[in-house]
Amino acid sequence: MPHDPDRIAETRSWFSKASEDLRAATFELTAEPPLTADIVFHAQQAVEKSIKGFLGWHDRPFRKTHNLVEIGEAAADVDSTLEPLLRRAAPLTEYAWRFRYPGDLETPPVEEARDALEIARDVFEALLGRLPADADVRP
Repeated sequence: MPHDPDRIAETRSWFSKASEDLRAATFELTAEPPLTADIVFHAQQAVEKSIKGFLGWHDRPFRKTHNLVEIGEAAADVDSTLEPLLRRAAPLTEYAWRFRYPGDLETPPVEEARDALEIARDVFEALLGRLPADADVRP
């Protein structure tokens, strides 16, 4: 049975945006010095968008939120094997707003930014890998 073209398009759209966030974070790592505040923000966004794409594919509603714990739990309800990875990603939630506004004097260390990006890549690949190969949702 063929997959719903609208569902494929929506899922691909989420994963395309997540992929752009991963690309931006990877590029910002090459800056001198690395743009660590932006890297962790894009890592959080990549995880969030990947989870939302996964939930959308499985017809699981989600509210407009940046909370990776909330949407991660919803994704783990679909596939419990994701729980350890999504727990690892949950702390990235704060990067949706931390370091984003004037007055924030601190920035995350480079190693923290690298770790966040690695987690984001792992989540992206794990969620995308759990979708049907014939659905053509890869960005």
